[in-house]
Amino acid sequence: MSPDAELVVLLAGLHLLGFLFAVVLLFVLMRADTANAWSPPDEDDDDGGNDRRPRPEPRGPFGGGLPLPDAIQSRVRLRGPERLADLQPRPERRPAREPNPAPTPARHP
Repeated sequence: MSPDAELVVLLAGLHLLGFLFAVVLLFVLMRADTANAWSPPDEDDDDGGNDRRPRPEPRGPFGGGLPLPDAIQSRVRLRGPERLADLQPRPERRPAREPNPAPTPARHP
């Protein structure tokens, strides 16, 4: 058998094997029991909310409120229409430095 024929037979066999696996998988999925459609229980009061899950218990420390007792207030409040740059004072400018003295010309003896 030539190498080309062997390659064709090998590829055909791999495709046939993949097709068989797909058929078996579909057969198993088709035989699986189907679940009945779920419908929520009837309730008398319908406020439109989802009360199926209970509210989780708070996990954080108890007591205190907003603002927290150890909170540090910020220097700037961002509630107004002002710009952030206008709310903080500008830092003072550094004083200008004196220029370096000019080098003295070298004397030749």
